[in-house]
Amino acid sequence: MPETMRAIEISKPGGPEVLVETTRPVPTPGVGQVLLRVAYAGVNRPDALQRAGLYAPPPTASDLPGLEASGEVVAVGSGVEGVAKGDFVCALLPGGGYAEYVVTPAAHCLPVPGELTLEQAACLPETFFTVWSNVFMRGGLRGGERFLVHGGSSGIGTTAIQLARAFGARVFATAGSDAKCAACVELGAERAINYRQEDFVDVLRAEGGANLILDMVGGSYIARNIKTLADDGRLVQIAFLQGPKAEINFAQMMMRRLTITGSTLRPQSDLSKARIAEELEAQVWPLIAAGRVAPVMDSSFALADAAKAHAKMEAGDHIGKIVLKVAD
Repeated sequence: MPETMRAIEISKPGGPEVLVETTRPVPTPGVGQVLLRVAYAGVNRPDALQRAGLYAPPPTASDLPGLEASGEVVAVGSGVEGVAKGDFVCALLPGGGYAEYVVTPAAHCLPVPGELTLEQAACLPETFFTVWSNVFMRGGLRGGERFLVHGGSSGIGTTAIQLARAFGARVFATAGSDAKCAACVELGAERAINYRQEDFVDVLRAEGGANLILDMVGGSYIARNIKTLADDGRLVQIAFLQGPKAEINFAQMMMRRLTITGSTLRPQSDLSKARIAEELEAQVWPLIAAGRVAPVMDSSFALADAAKAHAKMEAGDHIGKIVLKVAD
C-alpha cells in the first residue's frame, strides 16, 4: 500500500479553476470502515457547491470533494461485516472521492450489480440513495400515482424517471430542450415538458394534478408546484437552484391536505444511510441486474481534468451523470 495518493483539492472557494491536483496521505479505515482504491468517482452538484464555499463538509468528513465512487476494497477496519478485501463495490462517501483512495462506512458499500462496469457503477450511489430515500421512503410514491420530477435529464432526474416507471407510477418530467425531453421519454416518462415552451402547471392540472413532485429548483417553482399538486399531494424538496425562499399560501395546505417535505443526504447519520443501502440492495439492485433500470452516463474525464468536468456540469448541457476516471 502506498503512503501517498493523488487527489483533487479545493484551493480556495471559487469556480472550477480552483480545483487543483495535490498529494495527500492514504487514509486508514477506522472501526466499521473500508478503504477503497477508487476506479471512478461521480461528479455531483453538491461537489460544485462545496467548491464554491456554499456547502461545508461535515466535521468528520474529508475536505476533498467527491460523494460517490466505485473500486476495489483494499483494506477493512475492525468490526466490518458483509464487505471483504478484494470486493468490487460502489459506495456512498462522506467526502474524499476525488482521490486514488477513500474511506467510507462498510454499510454504505453496495456490490456492483449485474454486468455493470465500474464506470457505470460510480454513477449509482449518490443519485439512487437520493431518489430512493426521497421519492419512495419519504414521498411514499405508489403505483398508478402521477409523479413529476423537475430536471428530468439530470442524474437525479434520469434515475427518478426509471425507478418511478419501474414501480408503476405515471411519470412526467420537465427539461430545458427538446433533446432533453426526448431523452426523458425514452427513459420512461409519459410526458416530458419543455419548460421554455410550456407551463408544467397547466400540463399536470389537465391530468388531475401531481400526486408527488420531486423538485431541486425551488424559488418560483415552489408556489407553482403547490398549484400543480392534486389534493393530498406531496412535494419533496431536495435542492434550491433558484433559492430557498418563496411566498406561498399555506391555507392551500390545509384545505387540500398537502404535504411539503424534503431532505439532504450528506448530513444524515451513518445508520440512516445504511438503512437506505439495505432497501436499495433488496428492491432496486435486482432491477439493475435485470436491465430494467440503468445509470445514464454523459461523459468521463480524467481525475486531473476535474475542473473541466465541473465546467461541463455547470453549463447544464449534459444528460445523465459525469464521472472522473481515477485509476490508470
